[in-house]
Amino acid sequence: MSMEYVLRTHNLTKTFGKHKAVYNVSMNVRKGDIYGFIGKNGAGKTTFMKMVSGLANPTEGTIELFGEKSEQMYSKRKNIDLFGRSKVELQRKRIGCLIEEPGYYPGMTAAENMEVVRRNLGIAEKKVIPELLHFVGLTDTKRKKVKYFSMGMKQRLGIAIALMRNPDFLILDEPINGLDPSGIKEIRDLLIKLNRERQITILISSHILGELSKVAARYGIIRDGSLIEEFDAEELEDRCKRCQKVVVDDTAAAARILEEGLGIRNYDVPDRSVIRIFERLEEAADINKALITGGVALQESMLVGQDLEGYFMDLLGDGAIGTKR
Repeated sequence: MSMEYVLRTHNLTKTFGKHKAVYNVSMNVRKGDIYGFIGKNGAGKTTFMKMVSGLANPTEGTIELFGEKSEQMYSKRKNIDLFGRSKVELQRKRIGCLIEEPGYYPGMTAAENMEVVRRNLGIAEKKVIPELLHFVGLTDTKRKKVKYFSMGMKQRLGIAIALMRNPDFLILDEPINGLDPSGIKEIRDLLIKLNRERQITILISSHILGELSKVAARYGIIRDGSLIEEFDAEELEDRCKRCQKVVVDDTAAAARILEEGLGIRNYDVPDRSVIRIFERLEEAADINKALITGGVALQESMLVGQDLEGYFMDLLGDGAIGTKR
């Protein structure tokens, strides 16, 4: 069964003068996933999201949305309908986005702000507003003006506005930035609800990596404008799993000693000379002694693995992850 993708980009590039803000990014977002997009300040996350959502034009490369592909550098006239709209542009009607700070009317209520958006989008059904306010937990705000909202309430309102056209794909740029722990949990729970109950695919950038790891099924790491790696949550967990790594001359003999001599079952053999042991890490010295006594040549033994923050920081390079680009 072939994989279905909501978004695929091919060598997507955006330059500002001589500066390449985004360079040759080829991203693959599968249908039904929450995709965590990770990078430091200035890495290109927001610029990339703007290109996908149609708020900025690429310098080079192509964008494929729901199977419809844009033309290279938007210079050809294929895939254009009778009204002059590209097929990718039409597919953008299936996208909701919250990029940077939404343009709220601070002197209006949540419902009044949404009414302005409803009219601008030409949505006939007025009931969409109370339904969405209920969904994001803002029903009780009633006559409270947006300027008195907490940061978390404003973010939830922004997500409600992004959902106005009942999108299949949601693009969120740092939606938990600046929130307190309770606000972060509210947004996290809302994203899971959107993904599971409405089957909405989500592309989300965040610098709060521990929180992102609680929702994301797949990750993309961007550094200096380039996407350096994509991997699944399961692969990330495996990479960060703490273990005793031993390099030996005979993995079969070492495995027998672990199982029969020490009763260790939680291990794997990733290649012909390496065994990773995931239990009894505090007994590493005793395990080494048992292997040597059993006639196994022990070439190397070390404890490896790290937490998610440490792993991501190694990928991103020196410096702390910032909060805005």
